[in-house]
Amino acid sequence: MPDARALADWLHAHPRVFVLTGAGCSTASGIPDYRDRDGGWKRKPPVTYQAFVQDPATRARYWARSHAGWPMVARAQPNAAHRALADLEACGRTTMLVTQNVDGLHQRAGTRDVLDLHGRIDAVRCLGCGARTSRDAVQAQLVERNPDWSHAVDDAAIAPDGDAELDAIDTRDFQAPRCDACDGLLKPDVVFFGENVPRERVFAAQAALQSADAMLVAGSSLMVYSGYRFALLAREAGLPLAILTNGTTRADALATLKLEADCGNTLETAVSALA
Repeated sequence: MPDARALADWLHAHPRVFVLTGAGCSTASGIPDYRDRDGGWKRKPPVTYQAFVQDPATRARYWARSHAGWPMVARAQPNAAHRALADLEACGRTTMLVTQNVDGLHQRAGTRDVLDLHGRIDAVRCLGCGARTSRDAVQAQLVERNPDWSHAVDDAAIAPDGDAELDAIDTRDFQAPRCDACDGLLKPDVVFFGENVPRERVFAAQAALQSADAMLVAGSSLMVYSGYRFALLAREAGLPLAILTNGTTRADALATLKLEADCGNTLETAVSALA
C-alpha cells in the first residue's frame, strides 16, 4: 500500500503530530458522512441553531429524525481508523486529537486526549436551566411521548450524526422532549450550524497545535471553518500538513502530503509500520 508507506514515512519524520479528524473516520462504523468527494452536500444542510430554537415545527422535525436515527449511533463501534489513532497516541506521538465528529468513537477506541470540537451527541442540555442528561434518557422520553412512532424508526434511512431521513412523513405532531427540571427546551450538546465553537475549545486546540511539529487531517473535507482554521494556523506556523481523505478538501493547496485513500486501512497499516 504506497499510501500507507508514504504516511508511515511522514509520521516517522514528525514525532509529535496534532491530529484533526472528520466524518470519514466514522463511515466504516456505519455513520454516514455529509459531503461527497467534491465537498458538496449529499443531503440537505443540517438544521441551524436559530431555526431549532425559534420554530416549533423545525424542533419537532429534528427530534423525530433523531428519535429514528439515534439507535444506530448508540450501536456504532470504533473501526480501524479509530483504533490506529489510539495506537498512535499510545506511542506518545500525538499532542492532541481534535475531532469534528460527535459520536465519541475515538474515546471508545482508547484515545485519551480527545477534544470534541463540536460536542457530543450522547449528551443533551437544557436551554433553560443548563441541566445535562444522557441521550439515552431522552430517547426513553421520546418513546414514551410518541408511542405511535415505531414505524418511523423501522422505515427511516439513516443520516449523519444520529439523524434520519423522514421527509415523506408529517412530523408536526411529534412531541419534542422537555427538561425534567424546568420544562425548558432540550438540545443535543453539539454545536449546530449558526453556533460558534466555545472559545475554550478553540484555545485548547491552538495550544496543542503550537506544541506539535506537524498536523495530520484524517477523514475531513475541512469545508467547515471550525476545522479549516487549524490548517491555516499550521501553515502560518510553518508546520507540515498531511491530509488523508477520499476527495477534495478546502486545504488541498496547503498540504505537504495529500493522500486520497481509505482512512481505516491506511492508518492501520501506517501506524503498524511505524511501531
